[in-house]
Amino acid sequence: MLKSAKERLLYTVGEYYRQVILGCCLITVLGVWIVFGLMSRMVKAQTVGLQEGIAGEVIRFHVIANSNSDEDQELKMMVKENVVGYMNDLLREVTTVEETRELILKNLDGIRDKAGQVIEEQGYGYEVTAQLEKCYFPMKSYGDITFPAGEYEALRVCIGEAVGRNWWCVIFPNLCFIDSIHAVVPQEQKEELKNVLTEDEYDSLFSWKDSGDVRITMKVFEFLKQ
Repeated sequence: MLKSAKERLLYTVGEYYRQVILGCCLITVLGVWIVFGLMSRMVKAQTVGLQEGIAGEVIRFHVIANSNSDEDQELKMMVKENVVGYMNDLLREVTTVEETRELILKNLDGIRDKAGQVIEEQGYGYEVTAQLEKCYFPMKSYGDITFPAGEYEALRVCIGEAVGRNWWCVIFPNLCFIDSIHAVVPQEQKEELKNVLTEDEYDSLFSWKDSGDVRITMKVFEFLKQ
């Protein structure tokens, strides 16, 4: 029990300042949370913009196996080799994504025939399709370069049921002659990418492995620190 008016006054003043400090802390936390949310949206929008910019200047190439059996996966690689050789000759002189798209569309029958030739020679009766279409792809690394998840235009060669693992590369600019899992992309091909992408888009190819949410969070904290 408070014994004097002085003690009651001190208690009241103490409670007042405690409430003020608590209110300031809550406002600060709320403010940081709002800023973090706004910055996260801004960075995510920037991330989407980078992916769309990259996707607008590249064409991917996918060969999808009939199944994941050893035989079907081996057949997929044979089909890949035959079609890549054909595409390298076909696109040898192209310098833009528009030229690449036009030549692919004009030669879809030839691409399908090259794939079907291998399938027939190996004694399989699988149907094969070849299409240039836009599809959603998860984040994928190609040598030391990582392409962000999103929609990309891709030449897709589908063998049979097409439910097996796929082999993939970037056909423009042409990166299809290297091992997409273990190799480091040669500097010459990096220069080709640099020529068709903006500086930010090109630089981002080496940082997507940091992963979306972590990358966004780090950018937000960098901004707040500044």
